[in-house]
Amino acid sequence: MAEREIPEHYLHGYAEILAEVSATGRRLTREEITSRGALGEQAAEAGYGLRALVSAHLNAARTAWPASPGSAAGALAAVQQVIDAFAEGYEGAQRHAVRQEEAARREFIDDLLYGRSDLGRLAERAERFGLRLSHAHAVAVAEGPVAYEEGDPVPRQVERALISRFGDRSILLTTKDGRLLCIAPGHQDEVLAHFAKQAHAATDGGQVAIGRPQPGPGGVVHSYEEALNALELATRLELEDPVLRAADLLVYPVLTRDRQAMAELVLDTLGPLTTARGGAQPFLDTLTAYFDCGCVAAEAARRLSLSVRAFTYRLERIHQLTGADPGDPAHRYMLQTAVIGARLLDWPAKDL
Repeated sequence: MAEREIPEHYLHGYAEILAEVSATGRRLTREEITSRGALGEQAAEAGYGLRALVSAHLNAARTAWPASPGSAAGALAAVQQVIDAFAEGYEGAQRHAVRQEEAARREFIDDLLYGRSDLGRLAERAERFGLRLSHAHAVAVAEGPVAYEEGDPVPRQVERALISRFGDRSILLTTKDGRLLCIAPGHQDEVLAHFAKQAHAATDGGQVAIGRPQPGPGGVVHSYEEALNALELATRLELEDPVLRAADLLVYPVLTRDRQAMAELVLDTLGPLTTARGGAQPFLDTLTAYFDCGCVAAEAARRLSLSVRAFTYRLERIHQLTGADPGDPAHRYMLQTAVIGARLLDWPAKDL
């Protein structure tokens, strides 16, 4: 596409400056430099390309050269000063525009993730950033060993990986509270899966949670909250999976919806373990390992660095103290639910 023709306005007074400076050998005055910078700002705000503007200055200099007495060195020095001042003003305007765009983007992302803006207005603003909030969207959140900001090497690396594979697919990548975020249309699960893979690698083994696709302008914040809750659950339950899907963890919010009932189950079922020497925690670790490996005692013992005999003794002791046998399917569900509840409620570290 051809460049737009540069209006003479942006070259106003240029030929006169060249003529005088080349004749006298003086440098540009402060006022002349300021005026060139102001014209550069105006050109940037009008959307003209710097390459075309520099070319226009060089063409004007070539046209004015035969009529400009004085040394060639003086004329070239004047051209350099004019273009430097013009380019500085141009680049300053561009930096200001970038800062404004970044501020608008950050404000939009904050409003989007906190749901604190009028939804209709939010949907209009979203189109500017490639999102159509009338459709369902899902959010993936990656948490690494350190906090990340937009522009850091890790977010840029992940963004390049996604763009190189998917191009522009209405994907928004950003950071929030030190985490990496990817917002994508709900039907494009392959985008979030690839984001999870790249973010896990780029953050040196960080954990990624993916919220469920949610419809409408408020869907992004709902999916985002699900992803955050999944990361919180992973911390409390010591889940080490590199990728967590909120859809796979729905049972945990259900279990804790009635906190009082869960607390009663934990205390009634596991409370007697506190009377053992060493307290309840070693037995909770025993049950957690046992249930996590499918009730295979040998594997659970290996995970806890115990002999099978020592591990089996712990199971028997749990049976003696609680009256519930971990190896009995009739008791297993109650024990496992109580163990999950204890981890969610941080018992016995915290009183219930």
